[in-house]
Amino acid sequence: MPVSRDDALNVQGSALALCGESPRTGFYRNGCCDTGPDDTGMHTVCAVMTDAFLVFSKHAGNDLSTPRPEFGFPGLRAGDRWCLCVGRWREALAAGVAPPVVLAATHEEALAVVPLDELERHAVR
Repeated sequence: MPVSRDDALNVQGSALALCGESPRTGFYRNGCCDTGPDDTGMHTVCAVMTDAFLVFSKHAGNDLSTPRPEFGFPGLRAGDRWCLCVGRWREALAAGVAPPVVLAATHEEALAVVPLDELERHAVR
């Protein structure tokens, strides 16, 4: 069962903010980076897509830029906000292409994998 937005906290300790509705993001497609026991990929990082990250993700085996209408997925473009798997964000960080992070919309569970100072260094300004 997903964590409700009312109960979820972000990495700053306050209520989890909306990440994106166009396209609608989140493991539960509720616009938030909520997580729960069935979200094994921990889609907890609200990131602003960049061209460099989208190319990296495609080469890493997760093509986020190609539309998949059969799944209702329009494909992402630079500037779109998307709930990323925290592990993929960490891989992109190591590769030097981590996309900017929206701290208010990044679920506190991301801190189990990535330290807050690393997320803050990549925060949307």
